[in-house]
Amino acid sequence: MANNLIIVESPAKSKTIEKFLGKNYTVRASMGHLRDLPKSQFGVDIEKGFEPKYINIRGKGELIKELKNLAKKADHVFLATDPDREGEAIAWHLAHILGVDVNDKCRIEFHEITGTAVKNALKSPRKIDLDKVDAQQARRILDRLVGYQLSPLLWRKIRKGLSAGRVQSVAVKIICDRQKEIDNFVSKEYWTLAVRLREDAKKPQFTGEVVKYKDKKLEIRNKKEAEKVEDDLKQATYVIKDAVRKERKRKPLAPFTTSSLQQEAFKKLNYTTKKTMMLAQQLYEGVNIGKEGSVGLITYMRTDSVRFAETAVSEIRGFVGQEYGHNYIPAKPNVFTSKKNAQDAHEAIRPTDVKRTPEALEKYLSKEQLKLYGIIWKRAVASQMSQAVYDATTLAIEAGSYQLSASGAVLLFDGFLKLSDKKELLEEKEKPVPFLAPGTVLKIAEPLGAKQHFTEPPPYFTEATLVKELEEKGIGRPSTYAPTIQTILERNYIAKDGKKLVPTELGNLTVELLANYFRTLIDISFSAELENELDEIAEDKIDKTEVLSKFYQPFATALSIAEKEIPIIELPPEVSDVQCDKCGRMMVYKQGRFGKFLACPGFPDCRNTKPILNKIGVICPECKKGDVIERKTKSRRVFYGCERYPDCTFTSWDKPLKETCPACRHQLFEKVGKNGNKKAVCINQECSRAKEK
Repeated sequence: MANNLIIVESPAKSKTIEKFLGKNYTVRASMGHLRDLPKSQFGVDIEKGFEPKYINIRGKGELIKELKNLAKKADHVFLATDPDREGEAIAWHLAHILGVDVNDKCRIEFHEITGTAVKNALKSPRKIDLDKVDAQQARRILDRLVGYQLSPLLWRKIRKGLSAGRVQSVAVKIICDRQKEIDNFVSKEYWTLAVRLREDAKKPQFTGEVVKYKDKKLEIRNKKEAEKVEDDLKQATYVIKDAVRKERKRKPLAPFTTSSLQQEAFKKLNYTTKKTMMLAQQLYEGVNIGKEGSVGLITYMRTDSVRFAETAVSEIRGFVGQEYGHNYIPAKPNVFTSKKNAQDAHEAIRPTDVKRTPEALEKYLSKEQLKLYGIIWKRAVASQMSQAVYDATTLAIEAGSYQLSASGAVLLFDGFLKLSDKKELLEEKEKPVPFLAPGTVLKIAEPLGAKQHFTEPPPYFTEATLVKELEEKGIGRPSTYAPTIQTILERNYIAKDGKKLVPTELGNLTVELLANYFRTLIDISFSAELENELDEIAEDKIDKTEVLSKFYQPFATALSIAEKEIPIIELPPEVSDVQCDKCGRMMVYKQGRFGKFLACPGFPDCRNTKPILNKIGVICPECKKGDVIERKTKSRRVFYGCERYPDCTFTSWDKPLKETCPACRHQLFEKVGKNGNKKAVCINQECSRAKEK
């Protein structure tokens, strides 16, 4: 029996895959990258054609040793990292560490973690795609060039701890530019006028909107003009000039890509991009679903494609016919077109088995996982269903010198809307307008109503609309959107005001500096072109050294000029409402390695610092005096403790709740299970509810 070693990236994935295979397969996780550029030095030799210097990542020595031992004993080593450029690069690094020849067929690729997909991949291993590796290396080196040469400049000139990057700097500029548009926007007044009409007292009413005056678009700019139109219309005779009745069809939306999933999850579920990708990763890597064990529930979630495999289309169409009827299956499968710059390397995001409905998985998934799986499942199934059909009527109405328009539609066949929830269907309100023959005279059913409006500035960006903007402009790739947003929030270049993303003073200042000295770096068209060149490296159309050289020469020149010309800028610190308990000064916010903290502005005379207390709105269950605050361990794990520490030593991994136990009136705590499900349990060990722990 051959001894085979399969290396994946995460333990969850390794557990899922291991159960599909026999005893002659050992599956281990690399825990992501094992080799990378050093943190403590530049790590790129520009003189030698941008040659990178890779080192084994600190802290992974034991894991590397274990994998080397397993590789020596194995007859075959298969590298099954993620099916994208990052995964290809991880496989290449693993081959180097384990002594696997990159020309061997050691690379296997699957886009869903199911038994069939994994076994099929093992039947057709391939060589590591060195062009994809080059594309990933070029991106990594570009980020290192900018990060390790421009970031220190920002530290020296503005503030320590700042960072600059190709994608993140453009993202901040987009938000800053939008803020300028909003600030400079001048609102204009305008009025609209609608008339409620009907044929006679026994017939239904409908609304006609005044759209033209003497065959030209009507623009009502103030109240006086609105009153003049009202007076004219009161005297007018309303006659149907033209009537059109036709069947209108509405197509289903394309299945999810990474960016459209992030946008929809933000819109419908209020999930951040980071949370969406974390939950999608869990669904992809595998969830325990009872007798079947751990199974990957969705296909690979980093994709810009809107196509499905033929087998998946066939399965979904079969399911739709069986569950909803054959009239819900279109004559031919629905086909969608990917965006112009899409790599189209993987399928769109879909369930690995359409028969696993959200209802069937409800008891196995956390609420958050279930909600995300639900919108993925519905979008995938709906994409292969029939169009919705409406009976649409449009009336053109004459009233003296004015023209009105009335249009409405009634749903005849719901098609893919069968899978819409109640809220979505309410948004699809039916608006019946009767079909009336030309020449029909109408009467005013209700008093005329002119409405005042003001033009509004462009909307603030949210996480969802920023992702959409980045995608449309060709900035970054699906895998970069969530970490980019997270980085610019953590670096305090932007802040959240509710759902709105707004630039901070630091963000505006940094963008202004970059615009003056590094205009190309934050130019949207330049950034998009650079992404295209990275794609061309992956397709073996251009050499990575050529791309790096073309970028670096002007960048190095700009860096030299900026170093000489930019003055040191003193940004005033953000003052808090917390008083220093050692010297009485009001403490200020500082940015450290692990995020924000409070520091005394009297440094170095006073070196007092404090963590920022995140109160959860619950009084300590032990001392009954202090507030419970959220704390973090060195490994960033969240726990809860009393703000009066060390006077009160209360700590808990479980979150205390305001509610008390209905049985014994003691405090309830929120306990999170392994699958992410949350439940309230009682702190009183003698209470029956305490046994639920």
